[in-house]
Amino acid sequence: MARFDLIIFDCDGVIVDSERITQDVFGDFIRGLGADLTPEEMNEKFLGRRLADCLAIVEALTGRKPPADALDDYRARRDRALREHVRPVEGIEAVLTALRVPYCIASSGDHAKMRATLGATGLFDLFAGRLFSATQVAHGKPAPDVFLLAATEMGAAPARTAVVEDSINGVLAGCAAGMTVFGFEGLVGAAALRAAGAHCTFAHMRELTALLE
Repeated sequence: MARFDLIIFDCDGVIVDSERITQDVFGDFIRGLGADLTPEEMNEKFLGRRLADCLAIVEALTGRKPPADALDDYRARRDRALREHVRPVEGIEAVLTALRVPYCIASSGDHAKMRATLGATGLFDLFAGRLFSATQVAHGKPAPDVFLLAATEMGAAPARTAVVEDSINGVLAGCAAGMTVFGFEGLVGAAALRAAGAHCTFAHMRELTALLE
């Protein structure tokens, strides 16, 4: 019997190598609003969160809401940069090919962003009809809502579901959902992922297939 009935992948940083691209564009955006943060502070405050929650943090830092035209410009620049520069995470296609149980994506990004990144990397067809966004639920990560939505829609019990995440907020969300979380080391190190509750961590996708079995 398989160890899990469902594998839920985060998108950014796990399926597509997009975190640094998005962080660079978002950093430029918030500097224009008066919030100048280090890369470490950017990771701590924003990594793994949906855009609406990131904007609330920026508003708290600057004391004002981003103008609508500035936000529209950010989204356009973000999606253009992603389409031009995003690549699949090394080894992810082999992992997906090897899986013998259903899988899906549950991301803090919106559907337009997922279409842009998955389309640009040629991975969209592997997830068509199995994309879930935190924009569909009341609370984004670190709340468990989007993972629970994905499990419900895919017909899997949380206790029989694995989550693959690269952010503290994602790990916290997966644990809160009652799922087994595998932490992928990227912008966040192994110790921090384990401290957030990751069942185990790994540094390259080639390791994941064996861990899931």
